[in-house]
Amino acid sequence: MGLLRLLVLAVLASERSTAGGAETVGNSSQGFLEFSVGKFRYFELNRLFPEEAILRHISSNVTFLIFQIHSQYRNTTLSFSQTLLPNTSGTGNDKGLVFILRPEQSMCTWYLETTDAEPVQNVAIPLSYSERDPIPGGCNLEFDLDIDPNIYLEYNFFETTIEFAPANLGYARGADPPPCDVGTGRDFRWRLQYDVYQYFLPENDLTEDMLLQHMQRMVQVPEVKANAVKLVTLTADDKTRVSFSSLRGQGVIYNVIVRDPFLNTSAAYVPAHTYACSFEAVEGNCASLELFFIGFIFMGFFFYILVTRLTPVKYDVRLILTAVAGTIGGIFLVATWWRFGVLLLCMLYVGLVLGFLTASVTFFTPMGNIKVFRDDGVFWVTFSCIAVLIPVVFMGCLRILNILSCGIIGSYSVVLAIDSYMSTSLSYITLNVLRRALHTDFHRAFTNVPFQNNDFIILAVWGMLAVSGITLQIRRERRRPFFPPHPYKMWKQERERRVTNILDPSYHIPPLRERLYGRLTQIKELFQEEQPAGERTPLLL
Repeated sequence: MGLLRLLVLAVLASERSTAGGAETVGNSSQGFLEFSVGKFRYFELNRLFPEEAILRHISSNVTFLIFQIHSQYRNTTLSFSQTLLPNTSGTGNDKGLVFILRPEQSMCTWYLETTDAEPVQNVAIPLSYSERDPIPGGCNLEFDLDIDPNIYLEYNFFETTIEFAPANLGYARGADPPPCDVGTGRDFRWRLQYDVYQYFLPENDLTEDMLLQHMQRMVQVPEVKANAVKLVTLTADDKTRVSFSSLRGQGVIYNVIVRDPFLNTSAAYVPAHTYACSFEAVEGNCASLELFFIGFIFMGFFFYILVTRLTPVKYDVRLILTAVAGTIGGIFLVATWWRFGVLLLCMLYVGLVLGFLTASVTFFTPMGNIKVFRDDGVFWVTFSCIAVLIPVVFMGCLRILNILSCGIIGSYSVVLAIDSYMSTSLSYITLNVLRRALHTDFHRAFTNVPFQNNDFIILAVWGMLAVSGITLQIRRERRRPFFPPHPYKMWKQERERRVTNILDPSYHIPPLRERLYGRLTQIKELFQEEQPAGERTPLLL
């Protein structure tokens, strides 16, 4: 018995010694986990074995704590007590609780559990703040927790939206919290400002270890400022709700830092992450992602918008109808050129598609996030002017317009094909415009996308294909006429020439009906039995 007691003490001592490192690993065999302020800890939660988290030796100058826990997609529950209550517990894959310390208090406990049948891998950390630091979610009036430091995230195909509760000013242990909505002066929470940050995970990596590793860069204020991109600063007069473009299959972490410019202090909310897809659902799963061509793009794009906005049909049906409509549009444009040879109309389609891509690229740059373009009227007027400007500029040199369109649009189609197998942010050049046309609230979304190593490689491939394709066409078409006669005219001229020119060998070619009949006769003879040669008169007995 004494040996067993010594063994338990040795294990506890070793656990305390490792808790002081940057990362520690825990398990559920002991029934509790001991944490240190500002230190991450990995551990696994099981449904049958709830955990008790303990933080000891809290400094006297700390007035409140934020304990947060993160998992990839399975939910965990964090509570102040073993009895789960709506205003003292939270469930999700990115959850945190604010603990307001009492005078002389030096130890805190939290309770952790999961209802998932499978073990859940988590990383957790307690953070400490002083009385001068603002309290994230301290003026919560919308969510269940009394003080809610969490970021609530929702997503759909078009946009990802985050929402959080307003913060309050810090205060000393044992003091009453400052009122939230009494006054709007500098002595109240209205002086606080909120910086919204965005951090992209490595592309094409949906692993749990990668998320939990990078999550550590978005928890504490200095790391967030050093690693993430600040997108917008909100004041107390703004709504605490921000929208972004959804990037399906791309891991993104969001966080908000609340600043007190009067005291020059700050605090971080609990970060939230998303892949804009589901790891468990069947639909939207994270694992799954020439003239005819011009006509197909033109007709298919507008038809998809109309079908999506005006009908309730499912996604698969919309794709089939779009493919049919695009095929009809491609055949129509080819038939128009083949029969009538209306060069100006065909080149107008070509120029508009190139103009559409040019306008999409323009708004794919940081110009797309300028505040004035959040107005749909301003955006679509500017977008249309850029799209129409391209065919207008090149209307005097239609061959150059055709060569540029084939080179640039054709090479971009290769980029889209690559995106089907290897995710690239360049596909959002046109996808963001499609989303804006389909979703009425997409104008509120920030359209930032990750631009990492594979994106630079694919961008170089796109440029190389476009330049080489344009150069090859210019050299090949240098000594040829600008545009050949349309096929129907050439066919009609050839037929008239054969009728009037008896010296032309084709003049003596039999009509098509006779040639087909002769060919069928030859095929029929192949299956007939060969008659024996010689005398055929029967012999008389």
